[in-house]
Amino acid sequence: MIVDCAVYRDGRRAEEPAGLAEALRTARGFGGSFLWIGLHEPTGEELARLSQEFGLHPLAVEDVLSARQRPKLELYRDSLFLVLKPVVYDSPPGRVRTGELMLLVGDSFVISVRHGDVNPLDGVRERLEHRPELLRHGPAAVMYAVSDAVVDQYLEVAARLQADLGELEEAVFTPDGRAGGDTAGRVYAFKRQVLRFRRATGPLTDPVERLAGTRMPFVPEGSRPFFRDVADHLTRAGDQVEALDRLLSDILSAYLAQVGVRQNDDMRKISAWAAMAAVPTMIAGVYGMNFAHMPELHHPLGYPAVLALTAAASLGLYRFFRRRGWL
Repeated sequence: MIVDCAVYRDGRRAEEPAGLAEALRTARGFGGSFLWIGLHEPTGEELARLSQEFGLHPLAVEDVLSARQRPKLELYRDSLFLVLKPVVYDSPPGRVRTGELMLLVGDSFVISVRHGDVNPLDGVRERLEHRPELLRHGPAAVMYAVSDAVVDQYLEVAARLQADLGELEEAVFTPDGRAGGDTAGRVYAFKRQVLRFRRATGPLTDPVERLAGTRMPFVPEGSRPFFRDVADHLTRAGDQVEALDRLLSDILSAYLAQVGVRQNDDMRKISAWAAMAAVPTMIAGVYGMNFAHMPELHHPLGYPAVLALTAAASLGLYRFFRRRGWL
């Protein structure tokens, strides 16, 4: 579906085009003009029509239709093909959702194709139309604005993930040392979301650096500083993702260590109480053997003496284990 279609001349939106062919002729017929077409989940028929009008490479059209691409930058004879993975974070339930955004950039046209319900383009066209000095850079200005919007969204998602990770960290390191029973599952689930986020940010580094630092067709020399700014923001987002992943690993290791310490502490307590229970059990077992000749059975102080011995032994063990920190 075509969301919007407009010709921009000297940084300003011109009259509405009557058709794609006429719009492209208009854009190519005037210096400093270009055509911007926005699509959302186009059909094969729509892409075939665009491919015929704009001379798009068949591999680029195939990638647009499949919509299962990693972030990348491809250079074809008549166009640049840039794939971005926009990201949003829903909290709750603490889930990272990704979409897919593709840009086909030519000499006097740019085609943006969006797949999924993650929409980083909301407001991008309007903001660009209020900056004619930027739009004068042509299709590269659209590629910069879209990339900048996606990467800025990465920074927002990283900040929200950091906030939720702080809450998870507090839950793990509770004052009483008792986190929830599913803490390990929560950490692993959070780690999966960070991994999904990393799959969107990591592969984009090379395409943005190529746009910022090397001579690239359809990207004027004056547009490179804008992509360097995008590369800087992307580096910050990547550093935050790395920090999140390391912190999650440290939290998980600390939690597992806590579990091991608590299990050892519980085993010490169980062993101490078992040892204290073994003393009266042993004494009662000795005097419960029912032999005929047991002198203590006929002594007038035998019963209180055995009780005193049992109590003294149990109390001695209790004080010993308390001093050792087992109880």
